[in-house]
Amino acid sequence: MDKKYNIIIIGAGHAGCEAALACARMGFRTLIITLNADSIASMPCNPAIGGIAKGQIVREIDAMGGEMGWITDHAGIQFKMLNSSRGPAVWSPRAQCDKQMYSIMMSGSLQKQANLDILQSEAISLIIKNNKVYGVKILTGEEIEANAVVIAAGTFLKGKIHVGKINFDGGRFNEGVASYLSKSLIDDCGLALKRFKTTTPPRINANSVDYSKMTEHPGDEKPRPFSHFTEKENWRKNLKQISCWLTYTNAVSHQYVRDNIEFSSINTGDADAKSPRYCPSIEEKIQRYPEKEKHQIFLEPEGRSTNEVYLNGLYTGLPFDVQQKMINSIGGLENAKVIRYGYAIEYDFLSPLQIKKSLETKNIENLFLAGQINGTTGYEEAAAQGFMAGVNAALKIQEKEPLILGRQEAYTGILIDDITTKGMDEPYRMFTSRAEYRLSIRNDNADLRLMDIGKNLGLISDAAYKRFDLYRNTLIDLYDGKEDSLASDNDLLPWTIEQAREEVAIHKKYEGYIEIQNKTAKKVKKHEDRRIPEDFDYNAMSSLSAETKQRLSQVKPQTLGQASRIQGIKPSDIAILTIYLEKNRRRDA
Repeated sequence: MDKKYNIIIIGAGHAGCEAALACARMGFRTLIITLNADSIASMPCNPAIGGIAKGQIVREIDAMGGEMGWITDHAGIQFKMLNSSRGPAVWSPRAQCDKQMYSIMMSGSLQKQANLDILQSEAISLIIKNNKVYGVKILTGEEIEANAVVIAAGTFLKGKIHVGKINFDGGRFNEGVASYLSKSLIDDCGLALKRFKTTTPPRINANSVDYSKMTEHPGDEKPRPFSHFTEKENWRKNLKQISCWLTYTNAVSHQYVRDNIEFSSINTGDADAKSPRYCPSIEEKIQRYPEKEKHQIFLEPEGRSTNEVYLNGLYTGLPFDVQQKMINSIGGLENAKVIRYGYAIEYDFLSPLQIKKSLETKNIENLFLAGQINGTTGYEEAAAQGFMAGVNAALKIQEKEPLILGRQEAYTGILIDDITTKGMDEPYRMFTSRAEYRLSIRNDNADLRLMDIGKNLGLISDAAYKRFDLYRNTLIDLYDGKEDSLASDNDLLPWTIEQAREEVAIHKKYEGYIEIQNKTAKKVKKHEDRRIPEDFDYNAMSSLSAETKQRLSQVKPQTLGQASRIQGIKPSDIAILTIYLEKNRRRDA
């Protein structure tokens, strides 16, 4: 085993995979350490990629040279464009995946990637000297040196599984747990950790379901791929989609929950461990919305080679016997046989107020964090952070400026700005409503927004970029009405003339609104980009309240724009801070 790498990635979930591939493709010797090499890019929750705002994130990762979109296109079993009845600004692609195929394909991408090694082991501590990371110590006692480390540990940091009132250690059901790394993060790095929890749903045998009592939900007739590099027509011809089905809970189901709520694991474990607001358990739904007579349950297939069906909407921490009764009370599931019961999992995370926008920790140089360790939820949010953390780790050891996307550039930029500025008291999930510039940062134009960045990072090939550049010029010709000089589809592939016409039509639809939005963005940007020195002493500002000083000192915002979005910071505080910064600038000059 090699004892020295440029970058080490801890964790091989969706964040870890994107981080490792980005680092290796940028030319750095990379090691990814995972507890189980058979569970790379596992989908322990719903085997679906995309969704409201999440689909935009996957398109952005793909446009910059990430892997998630391409794997989804080739492991997907159903594709839908959500919000299609509304304007294109909020159209969001979603795909149901064959979870086994997704994991196999992502594992294959890692194994085939030059500069990238995989090691099945447990990272137990970080090697820290003078507030800088120098490597990782693994369970066998060996030390592996590195110039930078990215931690993408998912739910494995001191993970604890709860089934009713029973609990046991585990990062996922029947998988190990990272028992030691949390201590190193606290003792060696000075980071403060907290606890979150989440629930998973049962899986049932499709052969035991009565689909005649349910509503069929097929995929789109003309599905759209996630990856910009997928040739649409050939892909559509070969794609065989599988339907999902809709049923509902009822009064009997709800009564089973109410009668057994005291036995649910949602109320066990750390009292301060919050669960996701936007992906709640059925127990929490029934408690929060007692007036609702039913809740949607989507039956979604887990893959082409399995009869397992996922009960989306029935996340639960109830004891197994109660789960069985609740499931059998639902229309179409009267005889359903459970293959895997739902459970709750509790794990360590740290407040992302302790990391910079580059995802590097403020305490320890060259240590980056990505995914659920930063308090987020969702495969897509994790993958975006993993990609950005990997890129910024590579840039950092080259002594280059980090890649930081603005809120007006990408949903990925909004995600990272939100978590590093506002912190959180519950798992963070992305929505289109969080995007103030959503007219401009649509799923359809992710390539136009971000592919130049991917090319400059060396993550987009010359051949692909040449065709993209021709596509971009074709858009200009179409916009100007120059139909005679258009390139052919063969020259543009995987882009097409049809796609170009759609893009121009969408742009023209929003053009006036976008122009107004861009003017606003330019005004904001002047304020947004005003830098604040890392060592700025807020306590020396006598005009600020003690609470404001405390909030600013905790976050240590990098710009005035970031400072203005900190919870509890008033416009008057920003005005005072602006005056102090200007005084300091003049003094230094």
